[in-house]
Amino acid sequence: IFSFVAFILEEVVSSCYSCFALYFFEFVSCTAFLFTLLLLVLLSTALHARVGITCWPRLDFWYTSLIALLFFVSSIVFATNNNGTDLEKSAVAFGFTAMSAFLLDLVFFYKSSGLPLQKSGGGPPAEGGAQLETEKLNSDSNPSAAE
Repeated sequence: IFSFVAFILEEVVSSCYSCFALYFFEFVSCTAFLFTLLLLVLLSTALHARVGITCWPRLDFWYTSLIALLFFVSSIVFATNNNGTDLEKSAVAFGFTAMSAFLLDLVFFYKSSGLPLQKSGGGPPAEGGAQLETEKLNSDSNPSAAE
C-alpha cells in the first residue's frame, strides 16, 4: 500500500528539477506495487502450483530484499534531487515508509523461517556425488537374490 501511495504522489508532481530522480523513484514504486500484487495473487491462490517455481520462500526473501534496497536508494536520490514541494516530500516519506515495511517483512521472515539460503532444497549432496544406497543388494529380504 505504501509503495502505491508513493507512486500516486509521485505521479501528481507536475514539474521536476532532476527528472532522473523522479523517474527512478516512479519506476521503483510502480514495480514494487505491481510485483508485490502479483506475488500476493499467486501465493494466495492455487496459481502458485501452476507456475513451476519450487523455491517460493527464497524468491520472496530475495524479492523483498531487492525492493527494500531499491526503495532506499531511490528515496535518497529523490529526497536530494527535487523541487522541495510538499508533494515530493510526501512521496519521499512514503518511499521510506515502504522501505521500512519491506525491511519489517524481512525481519518477520527471518524470525519465522530463518534465512532461506541455509536450507537445502533437496538438491545433490554437497560433495557433488551420488548418495550412497543403504540397502544391500543380496539380502534375505530380497527373494530374487535367493534363487
